[in-house]
Order: sequence, then structure tokens, then C-alpha cells
Amino acid sequence: MRLLVLFIISAVFSYGQQSQIVDFKELKADLSIFPKEKKVSGTLHYTFQILKKTDSVYLDAKQMSFSLDNSSKTKANLSANEDKIWIKYPFEEAKEYSIAFNYEAFPKQTMYFFEDQTWTQGQRKYTSHWLPSIDDVNDKIIFNLSITAPAEFEVIANGSLEKESPVFNDQKQWQYTMKSPMSSYLVAIAMGNFKKQTETSSSGIPLVYYYTQNNESKVEPTYRYTKELFDFLEEVIGVDYPWENYKQVPVRDFLYAGMENTTLTIFSETFVVDSIGFVDRNYVNVNAHELAHQWFGNLVTSESSEHHWLQEGFATYFALLAEREIFGDDYYYWKLYQSAEQLTELSEQGKGEPIVKAGASSLTYYQKGAWALHILNERVGNLAFKQAVQNFLNKYKFKSATTDDFLEEITLLNGDDLQLSINWLMCLLAKANPYTIKRLIVVISL
Repeated sequence: MRLLVLFIISAVFSYGQQSQIVDFKELKADLSIFPKEKKVSGTLHYTFQILKKTDSVYLDAKQMSFSLDNSSKTKANLSANEDKIWIKYPFEEAKEYSIAFNYEAFPKQTMYFFEDQTWTQGQRKYTSHWLPSIDDVNDKIIFNLSITAPAEFEVIANGSLEKESPVFNDQKQWQYTMKSPMSSYLVAIAMGNFKKQTETSSSGIPLVYYYTQNNESKVEPTYRYTKELFDFLEEVIGVDYPWENYKQVPVRDFLYAGMENTTLTIFSETFVVDSIGFVDRNYVNVNAHELAHQWFGNLVTSESSEHHWLQEGFATYFALLAEREIFGDDYYYWKLYQSAEQLTELSEQGKGEPIVKAGASSLTYYQKGAWALHILNERVGNLAFKQAVQNFLNKYKFKSATTDDFLEEITLLNGDDLQLSINWLMCLLAKANPYTIKRLIVVISL
């Protein structure tokens, strides 16, 4: 029994420490999607760097079949359990390896098949249900996807569309490439009868708006203010948009309002509206929120769920600033008041919690996290706050970070002069008295 316990502890330890042993660098994937069979298969070419000598590394892969491809440079032995593919080989420290293998999957979740649409939703750790990858958000990979699918559909994925060409049996191939790495949960595919319209941001980034043919008249109200939001966020954040382009596609029965996959936000088609419907329900807030994630979450990812507010709090904060530009001060302060009321109710129900916490509620991560930033900005001033955000993004770009990493950038700007503000903010992060927050609305609005 003792040996079994030690083995289990060792196995769990090795899972958690793999990022210290291997760094997966790049994936070149040749995929095929079979919507009628609800199947995805392909050949994957992974390149990775060994950081410490080891006899095996793994990829997360849920209930898939696989085989080593003849083109593989590393003739490794492959084995698997229900959620991992193990790559066994006498790997040497500081050497780079590449491996190619074939796989087939019938995803039970994460890749969803409909009669005329297929889309993915990999939030946090679910991409491994349809693509062998790394669930650990701290391992950043450059993903290049070549996708073969029925020619009647349009296929959209992360990055730039380099080539689109017909292949055999009424099939078509789309080749997408990326220049920079990201966490695996941000890999995405959307397939369907989509058309598109495009415009360009003031900085030259292509903005692509997808829609179904019967919704062509709703394109303008659905995507209204997108360019303004994009230009504003680049300006107020002060860091150039870090990716090749920005695409958005609405899909049927989406699980959430939207998902900020890198260069490809997928959102619920319930936000596809005409000009009349725009007054009551529009996509502007979700649009701004998911766009802000391209910096906060995609460029810099929270190291663990404990620090998830670094993504959701920042995206909520900057989305409201963007909405203020469009809808004005009255709208802005009303939204602040509403979120303060929600936090007050949460506290009165005995459910108040710190934002630096694994498994906190959405209200805590989103609204309380945003309020921490509003208050910090008020305490240290716009210039210091903006510079700290810029330093944080530039220092940790294409990496992961913690709350302390962000607060360190605040402190570094002005040393001990800001320490009282940092201490006060940390108190807020821990307790977040909603009555204090509501009183600060008055201060911020002066």
C-alpha cells in the first residue's frame, strides 16, 4: 500500500511539474473535420524543448486513438490512458525534438457539431477533448492549423488565412498560421455557412465580421462601434494589438455570451440584432470585453485560477471605459452603481470573497476585480496606472503572471510613495467592503 501511495504522489507531482521538464514550442496540425460522423482526425507535428533529462513527456488528450507517423523525426514509443498521450524516449536536457503522430477523436464536449455549424469552446482546459495539447495555461505554443472540411462551409481559425484550396471529394482546405505563442485553451475553430465583411483599424489591423447569409442586413447593428472600440482600447491600454488580425463569428447555441479565442472571438448569435433590437440588447459590452481579453488573458495569462481576476477584472474594467466613450458619463456611472449594488447584495448574503482566490464567483472575478482597478487608478493617478499596465503587459507578454507581478509594476513606478496605495488595495482585494466601493463612486465621479 505504501508503494502505491508513493507512486500516486509521484505521478501527481510529475503531472504538475511537467512545465519544468519540457516546453512545447510549436504545433503544425493537418486536421480533417467530419461533421456527420462528429469526428476530428489529423496528423500533428509537435516541436518541443527538453529542459531536464527525462524518459517521457505527455500531451493532454481525452479518449483518443493515435499512432506514430512515418514522418516523425523522433521514433518514440507512444502510450495513453484516458486523458493523456505519453511520449517515451531517452530525452536529453537542452535539446529540441520533434514528433509526428496521427490521431482520431469523437469529442463528447468542447467541439460541438450541428447540421450546418461546428464550433469549439476550450475555456481553461478543455481543448484536449478535440486536439492533443497542453491543459496547463503556462505552456505557450505557436499553433498552425491546416483544416480540411466540406467545401460548402467556411472554416475560421486562429491567425492568418494563408491559403484556401479545393481538395478531393467536395472537400476544401484552409491553412491558418500564427506568429506568436498562446495557451492551448485559446485554440478555436468555427465552421458553417458564413459570409464576412471587413474593415481596418486605425493601426492597420484587419477586422473581420462573420455572419450567416440570412443576417446580412444585421451586420452593421451587430458589429456597430467595433472599430471605435478597437481604436480606443489600443490607445487607452497603450500597447499595440499583439496579433495578426481580429475576427468575430456568431454561432448557434453558444455556451456563453462570448469567448476570446486568440484572433477569433466566438459569440452567441442572440447578439445578432437589427437597429431596433440594438436599443434593448446589443453586442457592444461583450464585444469590448472579449476584445480586451486579447491583451488580458491572451497576451498575458493568469498563472492559475487563483489569479483569474487579472483576466476578467481587467477585461470588465476596460470594456466599461470603452463603453463610456460611446454612451457617455451617465451610462458609465450607472453601470458602476449597478455593479456596486450587486457586490453589496453578495456581501449581505454572506457570500463576499476575495478576488485572489481559486474558484471565486464570476461576480467576484469580473465586477469586484474591475472595481479594484477603478479604485487603484483613482489612488495612483491615470498616468501611473497606465504606465504600470503597459509595463506589466510588455514584461509578461506571451507568458503568465500573478497578482503580485502586477502590483510590483505599480510599486516600481514610485517606490514607497505608492506603498500605502498598494497596501490599501490588498486590503480591498481581501475584504472588498461594498459600502466603501459605493462611496468611492462619488469620489471617482467628481
